[in-house]
Amino acid sequence: MSDKILLTADRTLMSDYHHNEFVGFGTCAPPNVIPDWLYKWLFFPPIKTKDGISVAAPYGLRKVEAQLLKEGFDVLTVDPDHLKLYIDDAKVLGIHVMDPFGIGPASSTFAAVLKKEPFLAQYFRILMEKPEIREAKKRGLKIIIGGPGVWQFKYRSEFVKEYGIDCIIEGEAEKVVGKIFRAALKDDDLPQYYEVPVKEVPSLEEIPDIVAPPVNNLIEIGRGCPRGCKFCSVTLRPLRWYPYDKIMREIDVCKKNGGGVCLHAEDVTLYGSRNTIPNDGKLLKLHELVVKKCDGMGWSHSSLAAVAAKPKLFSRVAEIIKQKQSWWGAEIGIETGSPELAKKIMPAKAHPFKAEEWAEVVKTGMGLMHDNGLVPACTLIVGVPEETEDDLVKTIELMDDLKDFRSLIVPLFFVPMGRLKDEDWFKETEMNELHQELLIKCLKHDFYWIENLIDLSFSGKLYKHFLKPFYKLFVGIIKYKAKKSGIK
Repeated sequence: MSDKILLTADRTLMSDYHHNEFVGFGTCAPPNVIPDWLYKWLFFPPIKTKDGISVAAPYGLRKVEAQLLKEGFDVLTVDPDHLKLYIDDAKVLGIHVMDPFGIGPASSTFAAVLKKEPFLAQYFRILMEKPEIREAKKRGLKIIIGGPGVWQFKYRSEFVKEYGIDCIIEGEAEKVVGKIFRAALKDDDLPQYYEVPVKEVPSLEEIPDIVAPPVNNLIEIGRGCPRGCKFCSVTLRPLRWYPYDKIMREIDVCKKNGGGVCLHAEDVTLYGSRNTIPNDGKLLKLHELVVKKCDGMGWSHSSLAAVAAKPKLFSRVAEIIKQKQSWWGAEIGIETGSPELAKKIMPAKAHPFKAEEWAEVVKTGMGLMHDNGLVPACTLIVGVPEETEDDLVKTIELMDDLKDFRSLIVPLFFVPMGRLKDEDWFKETEMNELHQELLIKCLKHDFYWIENLIDLSFSGKLYKHFLKPFYKLFVGIIKYKAKKSGIK
């Protein structure tokens, strides 16, 4: 066995989702009304490879790859279905995870409603059960796991033991992966669970540029978030923004695969700011630079408050983006329609407005997004500790106010994370009539807009016209099933 390191992720993460990042949310669902093979093709088709090497990989995996290469290690990032070509020569296997056991907010909600294990959990287990990994493990292969989903292993300690996972790294790993992988190569003892301490969180200068394209050209522009929501772990990290030249260098790497880019931060609208108020000059300059370099762009996340705080700025940014496209998407957290609950769990979510104004902030922000071509995929949190019936009524009323705004709105069961990590999980058995009313209202909202969103998403290239009827058929089947269940 050599000193080679292999990096990989399961099938649901090694996909480009037909070049639409938000199609990837389909991996959170369990097997359902269409055959598994068709669902896989629609929502997480295999990514292209060359000799088993993925042409793109999850962004977090690309960062680890870049750091290990920078430190002189022999590293290959390999598609999960081609590990057998390379694993005999490997001493360490690094695996990136997002939601390995399907207990994240979206997947646990779908699993509870449909009573089945989500695809992403199935495919993580399929990866770990591959005969080539099992055989390599007997020969001394070390397995190291990292990524946003590692917190779930604290709930699955028996899995760690059964599958011989040697080390789990939680947190921003650039300053620690070198020493841990080096120890693994030397057969030194490894910590079972390494939580990156504050002193080992990398500065901007210590974060390497990626050296190969990420899935769907996702490009990080900053880390951390200033809003401090209690249910979110990202707010525990310091706020840092990448300089323009670093972002542009990574975009140059993406251009090997062509296409547009997806700018990633917890709130793209706050790029360059030191608080919760957008920085006009820096945000505009960023978008002007990106639009000159790329065929198009999207955002990973934005906040309603930042959009509502500066309507004219948002309109100017939209004009820049729409030089190359007619719309773009982002994930948006609504979480609740209740000002009282907002004050308890996310008091800074509405900044620079007051938490008491949260419902109005949501309506203003959603209206601006609708008018300017941003299509939000929104989340609500159901079953938060201290949630009251009045809070649910307020959220249901807000849903009525949002019906004319083009969007997807998905209710998610509360999962204990961030500063609420010691609270109890919300389970479907705890749902009352108001919870059910809210879920049905969200479903009706999404049914109303979904075909319009499919038309938007799959306009343009010829292969997208070929795909569109399959998604519409899938939606039609879901609507039919819902109608038979009494949802009209």
